[in-house]
Amino acid sequence: MENRTNILNNYFAKSTINGTISINDLREKEFNGELLSAKEKQALVNYDRFRISVLNAQTDDAAFHKRYQELQVMANLDDFQEFLKEKYFL
Repeated sequence: MENRTNILNNYFAKSTINGTISINDLREKEFNGELLSAKEKQALVNYDRFRISVLNAQTDDAAFHKRYQELQVMANLDDFQEFLKEKYFL
């Protein structure tokens, strides 16, 4: 079973998708008890504030769900360093 886990981990390794570390990667890292750098922690805080701000601004269910899905994609695929940019400091 462990061999299968290693194969799957290698198959889905970040190096196969540009090697960028996403917000969700940081969440997983934190959940596993690994220490985050100050920049990584700040990116998580900025993303969470940004997400709440965007979702609270939606006026109907359809817009809310559309933005929610977009934010999920951002958290899964964008480099966490994107959320260190000034526009995400709310």
